[in-house]
Amino acid sequence: MPVNHEVLNAMSIDVEDYYQVSAFAKSVDYSQWSDREQRVERNTYELLDIFDRYRVKSTFFILGWVAERYKKLVQDIAAAGHEVACHGYSHQLIYKQTPEVFRDETVRAKKILEDVTQQPVDGYRAASFSIASQSLWALDILYEAGFKYDSSIFPVRHDRYGIPDSPVTPHKLTTPNGNKLVEFPMTTRNVFGWKMPVSGGGYFRLYPYWLTRNSLRAVNKAHSRAFMFYLHPWEIDPEQPKIEAGLFSRFRHYNNLKKCANRLERLLTDFQFSTVKNILQQQQLLA
Repeated sequence: MPVNHEVLNAMSIDVEDYYQVSAFAKSVDYSQWSDREQRVERNTYELLDIFDRYRVKSTFFILGWVAERYKKLVQDIAAAGHEVACHGYSHQLIYKQTPEVFRDETVRAKKILEDVTQQPVDGYRAASFSIASQSLWALDILYEAGFKYDSSIFPVRHDRYGIPDSPVTPHKLTTPNGNKLVEFPMTTRNVFGWKMPVSGGGYFRLYPYWLTRNSLRAVNKAHSRAFMFYLHPWEIDPEQPKIEAGLFSRFRHYNNLKKCANRLERLLTDFQFSTVKNILQQQQLLA
């Protein structure tokens, strides 16, 4: 069956290095980050090359810690016409932070990105989608910091994240303090009443490609609905150093790394993509 090339979907990259993922937080302390082999720069440039070949523009949710150290990378992302958005500063789970710490880190990261690009940063994505039921207070801090949209809520049940009853399509939400913020949630497919996560990342590597393609095609078919796809630079890097961690965490992180880049290129052939901001503007959710 031909894919639906009429629907424009959101491509997004969460720019962090292999040792900064939440699954390795117990193995690699934040204080040790600078001591690790740095691979985020080369991997992100490889993604930029792939997107250039397929003429795709993406939203890069960049960690403030990374942006401080690789300013030219951030500038090159913006210069290539991609959207620069915020992924926080230190990739800590929001529900393990106090509101004060979260506010300080978020404002700091946003300022770093805006200083480097000399452009406003409108979008935010939490580390490991950690805006959950117990951390909805973070939405008001995002609003107060000047963000126009969030892409942190995953409407699924998961051991680390998720708000299962949250809407599955882009929408304007009301924060706990009554403010309005646009939310572009991570994409799920309805399978007999179960919300199947199909947005990308580890799911993209775990599922066979045909299942991802068919699931995303079904999302597009449902009322011409755009989907959100995400990936990390380390997911196209099978040669990254191995980190000792629990069996499940290692499986989540290292499963099918060798296949990911080729699968991404197939995805870019099978579907059309643009930035998150562009799609929200097309849907008249953002001015």
